[in-house]
Amino acid sequence: MLSREIVIPFIPGDGVGPEIMKATKLVVDATVKSSTAGEVSLRWEELLAGETAFKMTGQWLPAETLAVIKERGVALKSPLTTPVGGGIRSLNVTIRQVLDLYSSVRPVRYFEGVPSPVKEPEKMNIVIFRENTEDVYKGIEWKKGSAEASEVIAFLRSRMSVDIAPDSGIGIKPISESASKRLIRASVKHAIKKKLPSVTLVHKGNIMKFTEGAFRDWGYQLAKDEFADVVVTETEMKSSGISKPPAGKIVMNDRIADNMFQQILLRPDEYSILATPNLNGDYLADACAAQIGGLGLAPGANIGDTVAVFEAVHGTAPKYAGKDLANPCSLMLSAAMMLEHLGLDEAASNLTEAIRSTLADGIMTQDLARLKGTRPYGTVAFTRELLAQL
Repeated sequence: MLSREIVIPFIPGDGVGPEIMKATKLVVDATVKSSTAGEVSLRWEELLAGETAFKMTGQWLPAETLAVIKERGVALKSPLTTPVGGGIRSLNVTIRQVLDLYSSVRPVRYFEGVPSPVKEPEKMNIVIFRENTEDVYKGIEWKKGSAEASEVIAFLRSRMSVDIAPDSGIGIKPISESASKRLIRASVKHAIKKKLPSVTLVHKGNIMKFTEGAFRDWGYQLAKDEFADVVVTETEMKSSGISKPPAGKIVMNDRIADNMFQQILLRPDEYSILATPNLNGDYLADACAAQIGGLGLAPGANIGDTVAVFEAVHGTAPKYAGKDLANPCSLMLSAAMMLEHLGLDEAASNLTEAIRSTLADGIMTQDLARLKGTRPYGTVAFTRELLAQL
């Protein structure tokens, strides 16, 4: 049988990015080859972005890179540098917004043997669906003292009777019905596909009633209009006096964001999918990841209707670059999500299982080994052990 070739655009990234990308490509090639008996092969297509792109082209994110990702419909990406407090805009945010990758999907699960700061980390198995294009990440803001900030403040004072200190920086937080509903729709469809029991809308609607409160209301309206045959709300269950949903039904509920942080510590096993506006999801995804060993074990995907970019969710860690210390698991687990997205379910499952088995054997990079007090493996040695599992 002739081999089917799939082209995978990839961005090596900055800092430790090239090291973890090299390791990830090796294990992805191995799992695809073994799981498909050689009937599927991958061709990796390198794209420029970040520091390397700037040095070579004078652009941090060349238009050609975005065009190729859009054409191929998929990409794998290592972390990219973004200065804090000024300079260039976040490249990660730009990629998501330009390609309309409106769902940030962050599965967080515990792997046996990994050190954790909580007593029962095995209870953590949550998928976070974070709206990816709006909220404060829209980047609509003006510096204190600028003409724009002064004009907005004057307008709000004179036309809206809003008391704002004249020395304020100004930011705008847009949350739309259309963007909220498509994100929540994607989360419910995922719950149906994976047979998960609940979708929780996480918001700060008690304070921001017309943005985050509306996000919650639009979620419930969506459930009523489009998923009435499979979704039952927590309120409906209480009014009917039932403690468990009918067979085959998904429970939709909502939680205030600050309370949700408590819930993921005290009762994480009561939640399966969290659907959130942009900022809440950012915080919650990292807080959940902390319970299972850190961002080095947290995969991520940015998914739109026709394009998906899979990425390690941690930073570039420049102080570890070139030292054979980086943990490649975040990018490898993101690659497993990519393989499932491409319909290579067995390859995805085999890769995830190999990571689980390797970690269970106590084979860990320095970020995890130092917490456990065991001998650390370098990036290369860890990858070699993982390949042996495959």
